[in-house]
Amino acid sequence: MPIAKSPSDRLDIDALLRGMFEAAIAIAQPAARIPQFLPEPPRGRLIVIGAGKASAAMARAFEDHWPGRIEGLVVTRYGYAVPCERIEIVEAAHPVPDENGLSAAKRIMDLVTGLTEDDLVVCLISGGGSALLPLPMAGLTLADKQRINQALLDCGASISEMNCVRRHLSAIKGGRLAAACYPARVLNLLISDVPADGVYDIASGPTVADPTSCADALAIVARYGLDLPTQAQAILSDSRTETPKPGDPRLARVQTHLIATPQMALEAAAEFAARHDVPAHILSDAVEGEARDVGKVMAAIARQVARGDKPFSTPCVILSGGETTVTVRGTGRGGRNVEFLLSLGIALNGEKRVHALAGDTDGVDGREEIAGALLRPDTLERARIKGRPPLTCLENNDAHGFFQVLGDSVITGPTMTNVNDFRAIYIGASENQQPTGNGEPHAPSA
Repeated sequence: MPIAKSPSDRLDIDALLRGMFEAAIAIAQPAARIPQFLPEPPRGRLIVIGAGKASAAMARAFEDHWPGRIEGLVVTRYGYAVPCERIEIVEAAHPVPDENGLSAAKRIMDLVTGLTEDDLVVCLISGGGSALLPLPMAGLTLADKQRINQALLDCGASISEMNCVRRHLSAIKGGRLAAACYPARVLNLLISDVPADGVYDIASGPTVADPTSCADALAIVARYGLDLPTQAQAILSDSRTETPKPGDPRLARVQTHLIATPQMALEAAAEFAARHDVPAHILSDAVEGEARDVGKVMAAIARQVARGDKPFSTPCVILSGGETTVTVRGTGRGGRNVEFLLSLGIALNGEKRVHALAGDTDGVDGREEIAGALLRPDTLERARIKGRPPLTCLENNDAHGFFQVLGDSVITGPTMTNVNDFRAIYIGASENQQPTGNGEPHAPSA
């Protein structure tokens, strides 16, 4: 997309930031990625299953490029359905599971039962699948899973920690779905939304081996002081309930491809910036930790760049991805990307020439149908004028409320993909710095 110029012919920073975010989302679209990973037709049946916020769009892309017979079932988040002709699409709740997800999980398990070695199961998995495939272990109820899921969301556990507990209490995750497919071949096409692209953490790994143990899950429960139902505690304490591990013969015919990743998205954003003569630097695609703490760290880096042109020369963009966490203490409207952004703004305290965008590439940050927000040097001042004290909003976990009042929310609607969080911090050149590149000035003074 072209970057509009202001009357002074300087770069429109909001458009640059939004353009990078859109580029990150576009590179991970299933329609662009799925055709590159189509399998050879099997001798037997081809069954397509899947779960996640991108899974319906993945199913549509597969259908569009597969001329032969297909049967299957995919479950996605409410509002993320894409019409398919040969693959059934079911919508369910996220991030706390519901009856629709439970029913879909049972039906998927039934669908892959009794297959032969001539059959092929194509599994389309993306972020969100953990909540969308709730199939509790024997003795647990959906209500138990809902309470456990909510506790994990509120306690500040990392996504890896949450998924470790969830898959050990699930009858479908942690490789159990792949084991049910045996002896059929399984082809996993995954869109990663987790730090370091751990395939066992994407949707809690229903069709890959689980390298973690029940003991690991128990340690996480203890670390966060979670009050589990008695039966859940018993399941985690019983070695007979372990998930399939690497080397399990039932998973020997599983092949896995990561078709889109957070790093890929960040690289697309960096290329977009470069086309507009703004150097971009990717710090990491796997940043974790409390969102407000990450905000402080990123503010320190941005301030160093703005005031000393170190470690990067200005103008530039600093990019990062990963998945931060929020320990819920207040009664506000979350989510982790806007909490990061508000903490960043408080730490920067109006630092000139520093702008930022943070958002979730699936279009939903926390429980709000809002992807994220924009931060500008005058954000805190405008908020105080509107009666929104920044620190009070942060302590109340109300960053969505904070940015929405300012009109600075970023709303994309369902993006049909999910490559985790996206953070871009733009640091403009000082006023006495000479223009570079094609001769156009790059950054207005704040």
